Amino acid sequence: MMTYKKYSQINIDSSPIGLELCGNENSCFCTPEGAKIIGSAGVDGIHYCFVRGFGEMVFVVNPMNSPENHVHPLAKDFRGFLRLLLACGSTTALNQAYFMDQSQFDALLKGNPPSDEQQAVLDTIRRTLNLTPMEEPFEYIKELQAEFDYNSIKFSEWKVYFDGNFWGHHGRERAGKEIFIRKQFTWGETVWYIPTIYACSKGLVIDFCVQIPVECIRAFMEKWSLAIESDVSDFTNEKVMKIEAENPMSIRMNPEIVLNDKIISASHGSILYWNPLFPEREGFEAKGVIEQYGLDSTCGWAICRYSFPWATKRKPSISTLTVSLKQDPVAIPGPHFHASAPGDCIEFTYPETDVLHELIVQEYEPQKMTMNHFGDNNYEFPTHYIAMSYILSPDLPDNTFTVSDCLSSDSPRQKHANSNQSHSSASCSAIGVIGGAHGPVAIFVGGNNQGKLRMACSALHFDPVDDVEWQMVFYKKTCEDITVTLL
Repeated sequence: MMTYKKYSQINIDSSPIGLELCGNENSCFCTPEGAKIIGSAGVDGIHYCFVRGFGEMVFVVNPMNSPENHVHPLAKDFRGFLRLLLACGSTTALNQAYFMDQSQFDALLKGNPPSDEQQAVLDTIRRTLNLTPMEEPFEYIKELQAEFDYNSIKFSEWKVYFDGNFWGHHGRERAGKEIFIRKQFTWGETVWYIPTIYACSKGLVIDFCVQIPVECIRAFMEKWSLAIESDVSDFTNEKVMKIEAENPMSIRMNPEIVLNDKIISASHGSILYWNPLFPEREGFEAKGVIEQYGLDSTCGWAICRYSFPWATKRKPSISTLTVSLKQDPVAIPGPHFHASAPGDCIEFTYPETDVLHELIVQEYEPQKMTMNHFGDNNYEFPTHYIAMSYILSPDLPDNTFTVSDCLSSDSPRQKHANSNQSHSSASCSAIGVIGGAHGPVAIFVGGNNQGKLRMACSALHFDPVDDVEWQMVFYKKTCEDITVTLL
């Protein structure tokens, strides 16, 4: 370990050659047990490590590879690893050597000579540690990998924590105990699978694996001309709403369990997606779940993890367990309209019933928010908006109808200390909007004999607003509630 110790003391930024300094916080599902991570490639979760029981041998871990190629030895010791870098210019060729022949390896090196920045790092390593490039790097790697017993590598056990998620956990909580379920069922037109539940000290964790046929994903993307680089900020709010309503990978559910006759709601959850059309763009966490549960990687998947706290002070024995799934309503864009004063009446047909309704404006006036609603003194925020109250006749059930502004709020503008000028900041556009297409306020008041008084607020603007183009939004459920017995 002498060479590694000396290298660590150089205090050089070796990220240009694909060796970013990092530690075991970069471990993943396929990091060997007993690994000491010494660096990261900076992409795809690839990292380099020593492994307890293998001396100074350096391994590369690539979670994006197939299971049999997650881990490969690269060098007998760290000195050899650095000599490989001096010969190859970066870690790129080292990571790919396992599937290449000599000509492919040589072509890769020839086509990717070190940049000036990379060469400066390599020169520092060579000069400071008195090293020479490896004479035959490809032959060295291939011989080491051919002689290595891959069955000798042990991997960490799969662990799930109540307060954790797919990306890790905090604290000293113990991992949950696996209870195999292997329950498959259909909800609506979608196949669901619950492979395992986890009994933790604080509650129960359930992974819901939702299978989405690749044909549905492809048809959806072709219909809306979507690509992996598509930016929803280029779309209108109405188009985004329509896309979300039809997105086969958009999972909208509110789960509850009944454990030993006690109803328990989820306290928190997280979700991972696997799109087989772009597997290289998915995180290694999703790939790890796909492999752990033996899911078909040619299909799309949404993996939803929910935690349900125990309803008793102590961890109970599980006698009976059912899960109920309730779909969150889907937002459906409706007609646009303009209003200008109390008494304005807009007729519309509710799509679920074909019944004619009236929206009757009760109040319509400009408003201005006070600056104390915003906590960042480095930005100017838009404050002008229109507040509109209205009733529906006949009325509609709660959570089935809202009104939103067709426009989004103005972006905050960063203040300049030495100038009266300011400029918009897209990075700060997620302000506390009270209206607009991203979630208008709807307040219900009034008695039982009339339509509830509802309120909608427009988007926020820097200048006073005279006219607003409003849009009705309907909400409907496309799946009936379902209850599934697990135990």
